[in-house]
Amino acid sequence: MNLFTTNYDLLAEEAFERNAVPFFDGFVGSRQPFLDGRTMDEDDIPTRWVRLWKLHGSTNWALLPSRGVVRRQPASPDERRLIHPSHLKYDESRQMPYLAMQDRLRAFLRLPSATLVTIGYSFSDDHINDQVVQGLRSNASAVTFALLFEDMNTYPQAASLAQGCPNLGLFARDRGCLSGTEAPWSNGADEEEVACGLGDFEAFGRELRRLASRGMREAHPDVG
Repeated sequence: MNLFTTNYDLLAEEAFERNAVPFFDGFVGSRQPFLDGRTMDEDDIPTRWVRLWKLHGSTNWALLPSRGVVRRQPASPDERRLIHPSHLKYDESRQMPYLAMQDRLRAFLRLPSATLVTIGYSFSDDHINDQVVQGLRSNASAVTFALLFEDMNTYPQAASLAQGCPNLGLFARDRGCLSGTEAPWSNGADEEEVACGLGDFEAFGRELRRLASRGMREAHPDVG
């Protein structure tokens, strides 16, 4: 599984470690892990490992005076945390290590039947939007499902992109946009409008647990 995040915090790393889930974030080493682009490109990692790609940097990445990047806290005034200042996001996104992380997103979207699910992403970052839309347009078998927390009118940029990109589907609270067509949700019986709550991370988590539980029951019908 590939997990792409624009967050700087260490929530994903802490969750993986708490649940003993092995993951690779592009860095190798023990005392001062360094960014290893070759391992990232070759992707010769066990399939059970999660690939964690932090598209906007991380609070525990340090840029050394030599321009090398290591995964630890800055240790001197000559070092700085490697995260995107908001006013420099687009320009800095074309530099290392952000370029390497974006390469992982491009490579993922080139895979046959690649499926990208976004949650908590508002489509306000132009450089990520470009990567997603270009990937979808160049790979007809790829699809992105965007789970949005608010009503559709809160995300005009996402709606504009989805209308011109049929394999980008939007699931806002009040409406959806599938295959370039936007419409309100309804229950299908009396066409009463309903809300889609999947953009709420708590509701999304409950749905994942429900699906996982159902999958376990189907795989092991004699257990429980």
